[in-house]
Amino acid sequence: MKKQLLAVIVTGLCLVGCQSDSESGTEAGTETGSTVEGEQETEQATKFRVYVGTYTNGDSQGIYQFDLDVTTGKATDPTLAAEAKNPSFVAIHPSGKYLYSVSEVADFDGKKTGGVSAYAIAADSGALTLLNSTASGGRGPCHLVTDQAGKNVLVANYGEGSIACIPIKEDGSLEAASSVIQHEGSSVNKQRQAGPHAHSINLDAENGFAFAADLGLDKVLVYGFDGAKGTLDAAGAPDADVPPGSGPRHFAFHPSGKYAYVINEMLCTVTGFSYDADAGKLTSMQTISTLPGDGEVEKGFSTAEIVAHPSGKFLYGSNRGHDSIAIYTIDENSGKLTHVGNESTQGKTPRNFALDPTGAYLLAENQGSGTIVLFGIDQDTGKLTATGQVLNVANPVCIRMIPIAE
Repeated sequence: MKKQLLAVIVTGLCLVGCQSDSESGTEAGTETGSTVEGEQETEQATKFRVYVGTYTNGDSQGIYQFDLDVTTGKATDPTLAAEAKNPSFVAIHPSGKYLYSVSEVADFDGKKTGGVSAYAIAADSGALTLLNSTASGGRGPCHLVTDQAGKNVLVANYGEGSIACIPIKEDGSLEAASSVIQHEGSSVNKQRQAGPHAHSINLDAENGFAFAADLGLDKVLVYGFDGAKGTLDAAGAPDADVPPGSGPRHFAFHPSGKYAYVINEMLCTVTGFSYDADAGKLTSMQTISTLPGDGEVEKGFSTAEIVAHPSGKFLYGSNRGHDSIAIYTIDENSGKLTHVGNESTQGKTPRNFALDPTGAYLLAENQGSGTIVLFGIDQDTGKLTATGQVLNVANPVCIRMIPIAE
């Protein structure tokens, strides 16, 4: 159970959303995948190296990095770790030696697809060195994870709604995709849901099932996953539905592995599921608003990220337009949510956000205002208090972090 808890804690620390992107010509998309090497090191770490994925259609040049000390809540100024084109979402290899990013575009290497890139992480400085890049299996890749064994990268392509598995070589570089699955179908919103739009892909703690939230289908599609072969089996388990027109986006497991939650972009809701790990089956148990008092979804409102607190007591989701973090408590016996409040992100268009692995701080990224705002987390109530520290990164989208050896 400890390994399962760590897998959930260290993953899902990323930010990507569904907003028009001039490079991909699609709506840009983005819990659980990569851990960090050394369980004991993670539990004792107090300093973390933080990587930030961005869009580069403005002032950003690629992937940025900074250091965070959770004993003081202080962070260093962000610096450029690697130049890249629209590295909106990133993931870290379980060894902590490699980083993977999407290239959220519609034309990669002369083909109508996006890309995925592999980088080596310098142990001392954290600087990134490009190893290689490969096709993502579809346009507008918006989310990716590594499996727990560090053998594969799984990626979701928003454009046509496909997912892919890309094997990782011994040196951390990438092979060509070993499995690509094209989603089919539509849902009730003819403008947003005329076809599939895979928005995220995640793995359970046992590395046996993959979960693809598809905004266009109003489904979380469940696949059997064979990490040794790098294959995804569409007949692995029944898919899970959300209310029509919801637009499921990001997905997170509870640290216990007994529950899972998907945040629904279009209706600003969260749907909670109980989870049968043996069968890979999700059973819906609740849908709840991300807005205060079951507030009305106004024009321009949508959601982005969802993250469970490592204690298992709280769940958080981000609202764009309303520009807030929704805060929930989680009933330990049923997994059901109670909405206890919303906290302003002190910026515009919060995409994803991250909790540090100790659960002390929440880092909220505001894409529209180019800021990352640090909040302290009340360990009894889950409520957030701004620390006053604000970092400047243009067009921030995703955060991942690894412990710094001391």
